[in-house]
Amino acid sequence: MNSRQGSVGSAAAQRGWLPAAGKRTLCWLLPLLVAACATPARLPERSDTPAVDTPASSAKAARKWVPTKRGGGYYKDDGPADEIPDNLDEIPDAEPRLEPLHRFANKPYVALGRSYVPNTSVQPLREQGIASWYGRKFHGQRTSIGEPYDMFSMTAAHPTLAIPSYVRVTSTRNGRSVVVRVIDRGPFHAGRVIDLSYAAAWKLGIIDGGSGPVEVGAIVPGEGGLPPPKTPLLIAAAAAKPPARNGSATGNTAGGAPDAIEAFARQLAASERDAPPAPPTGGSERGVFLQLGAFASADNAESLRGHLARELDWLSEPLRVVAGGGVNRVHLGPYTSRADAEKTAERIRQALGYKPTFVVR
Repeated sequence: MNSRQGSVGSAAAQRGWLPAAGKRTLCWLLPLLVAACATPARLPERSDTPAVDTPASSAKAARKWVPTKRGGGYYKDDGPADEIPDNLDEIPDAEPRLEPLHRFANKPYVALGRSYVPNTSVQPLREQGIASWYGRKFHGQRTSIGEPYDMFSMTAAHPTLAIPSYVRVTSTRNGRSVVVRVIDRGPFHAGRVIDLSYAAAWKLGIIDGGSGPVEVGAIVPGEGGLPPPKTPLLIAAAAAKPPARNGSATGNTAGGAPDAIEAFARQLAASERDAPPAPPTGGSERGVFLQLGAFASADNAESLRGHLARELDWLSEPLRVVAGGGVNRVHLGPYTSRADAEKTAERIRQALGYKPTFVVR
């Protein structure tokens, strides 16, 4: 209240406009009114009640990683998914444990002109080379172990390590290290030693470059106090074999493989080179086909077919698995002429470094 308001009140009292009681009341009210006018209004107290969720708090909650189990989608270009969890670094490594080996995934096979003899037991391994990764193009697709691939899990593919088994992968560039579970076959590119899931590659820091130098070390039962398996492991006693020198076979030779397995691998390799017409069970088409792989395991053959379908997404002819004589072959075609098949074979050679063989049926 200002001085003018105070003088008006006094004048009113002096001129008799107010009764005596009103005069007395006004006299003790005036100081209170003056004080009220001089004191600034106080803001409401902040409530202790929790605030309604805001975009900021929602964003914080969204950082909690929840593994997705989507599957089956096809993407033309590989890479991260449309939605990437914010806390990929918090995804735990695979926890090594003893597991029964897969019944079929560890059989010999031939892929892109090279024969492979997978281990039939969990054996020591230490190798260096290039690690690559595969993302959304393979997310949800069936792996050699029969499980769908989850790009946000800590898994890997290796040409010859026992399936399933566990390895520690260390970047030789930055020293970061992860533990992954081997569930698939590959990579089949020269110079690459392991294919990592998107999450594992993220933790190693090799996403942006697409690949990076690593050291791979197998985790062997008994060295880390692993819990016992629920069912017995499929372990085959084997004598050590010297590494192949002709470049036609690759694989871990630390523990070797039985002679019968190596003989079967050579038989598959000969089948790949000679490519005799096999009684097909996957169709009755006639014509010229390109053969890209031969497997004892149908799951392994299907895994390679899926990988090639995504890596060679420009193909116009279908890729299929043709079973016959105990061998599952990956065929591309048919082509109406060998000249047409030759053009595609040359493109595949430029893309993968391997020229498929020809099959006429």
